[in-house]
Amino acid sequence: MAAIASDVKVLGSWASPFVMRPRIALNIKNVDYEFLQEQFGSKSELLLKSNPVYKKIPVLIHNDKPVSESMIIVEYVDETFTGPSILPTDAYDRALARFWAVYVDDKWFGSLSGVARGKTDEEKATALEGVTSGLALLEEAFEKLSKGKGFFGGETIGYLDIALGSCLGWLKVTEKLSGMLIMDETKLPNIYVWAERFSSDPAVKELMPETEKLLEFAKMLFAKMSGGAAPPK
Repeated sequence: MAAIASDVKVLGSWASPFVMRPRIALNIKNVDYEFLQEQFGSKSELLLKSNPVYKKIPVLIHNDKPVSESMIIVEYVDETFTGPSILPTDAYDRALARFWAVYVDDKWFGSLSGVARGKTDEEKATALEGVTSGLALLEEAFEKLSKGKGFFGGETIGYLDIALGSCLGWLKVTEKLSGMLIMDETKLPNIYVWAERFSSDPAVKELMPETEKLLEFAKMLFAKMSGGAAPPK
């Protein structure tokens, strides 16, 4: 079933890796949509109405029905619209993709944020170890899940590609802020090449934020954040 822009809306921010996910999924499915930019530091009435439980982005609105949480939205898009499959067709492969996507969100991205947000050298070092060890695990996972092809999802961008790939902009910013090389080609040969391939894919290229622009946003964000809060989803 084809969709037109008036049928599909995405509430979000250009800088959010979580908002990037449903937008990539919609591009993969070749679905036109309207992107409604939320202003940093405020929540629109539409957002509060559409996601009254968590009150956060992203939110997909399809035929006036809201869907929240980035990877849930990706699954909804995959099941609702025609086009290339995002989740694997095999049940076990789907389980693995979901497992690693949860790992990215629950474990790895928190470490990534901690590299820049750490208040002491020890905190930053601990966070960096979490990022690098996590990428080493994902390097091994890539070899198994890709089955010799270019993406975690095989020949085309899949569920885990979207989960991890949406964070690449913030990974580059973290390298800038910390002065550390994280995406090491010699240590992560598969992930390094995959990242370039993912970022240049037509479904992703126009959505990947410019590093310097995202860096300025990050500096403003971290200056305003209190305590140990994480970047907004």
